[in-house]
Amino acid sequence: MEVGPHCIVGPLVSIGEGSQLIANVTVMGRVTIGRGNRIFPGAVLGGDPQDVSYRGTDTPVIIGDDNLIREGVTINRGSEKEDGITSLGNHCFIMAGSHIAHDCKVASRVIMANATLLGGHVHVHDDATISGGVAVHHFSTIGSFSFTGGLSRVLHDVPPYMLAEGNPSRPRCINLVALK
Repeated sequence: MEVGPHCIVGPLVSIGEGSQLIANVTVMGRVTIGRGNRIFPGAVLGGDPQDVSYRGTDTPVIIGDDNLIREGVTINRGSEKEDGITSLGNHCFIMAGSHIAHDCKVASRVIMANATLLGGHVHVHDDATISGGVAVHHFSTIGSFSFTGGLSRVLHDVPPYMLAEGNPSRPRCINLVALK
């Protein structure tokens, strides 16, 4: 584990072998970070949920192994709703300025491009790709092997293997790249 300059790591944080907090990373609350993660400057992990009903419950963020979490990413901990856990799987690439809200479940091998915003309770399944500047509404699900086009406003679920885009987004065709 490597903790770079000007990082703040709270007392309830667990960081796995080979993970790096490069610089100016804040990890607060009950956060578990697996092995081999690289977390870039300005990331804030484990902040309180942005939910007016939140009352200070000690809820966790669980981050798997081998993720890239780029500059300015925020991942909020869970609320008292659902199971109270915000989670990120393995081998994900979360690009600069993205936000993973309270109670989100982001599975493995997910790519979220710059400035992607997930509202609370969003579930993103394995191998989904979300392009830049996408806003995903609370309680939506992004299916496995789907691709969501840039600057889309996702108000409803994106089915597996579909390419969706637009404002509001809608499925346009089968994501043929995922079928290869």
